[in-house]
Amino acid sequence: MKILLATDGSEYSEAAVNEVARRFPRGSHVRVLSVFELPTFPITVPWAGVDFDDEIQKQAQAQAGKAVKTAERKLRAGKEGAKLKVSTKVVGGSPKQAILDEADAFKADLIVLGSHGRGKVERFLLGSVSLAVITHAKCSVEIVRRRSA
Repeated sequence: MKILLATDGSEYSEAAVNEVARRFPRGSHVRVLSVFELPTFPITVPWAGVDFDDEIQKQAQAQAGKAVKTAERKLRAGKEGAKLKVSTKVVGGSPKQAILDEADAFKADLIVLGSHGRGKVERFLLGSVSLAVITHAKCSVEIVRRRSA
């Protein structure tokens, strides 16, 4: 089985990682994907002398890389993780489109992701990435909810 696991490092993504590590059969190939999206600013200030875009991109890419490494470590740890083949990928762009594109390229049988993203705006939009993936994916999709305390 080929599983695309999308993560942003949030507690919701962590629940999805834990679910994959716990449940999927020996020999499953899990591709861990994190997508960093650059914020767009309505105006730029070239005269300020600071290239904020480069710095923001580096920070976003580093955060995505950290999310992937954390997920990979969890998937490989312990008895359950030893049975999974794990690969990772970090890409820039729209999370909705990047997840769908990677699922096609990877020929995923299943996409797994958390129910909400990292930011408050994403929570307000009720998981717009999740909704887009469910609506447009060519394979099965599992949305994992975080268990409340």
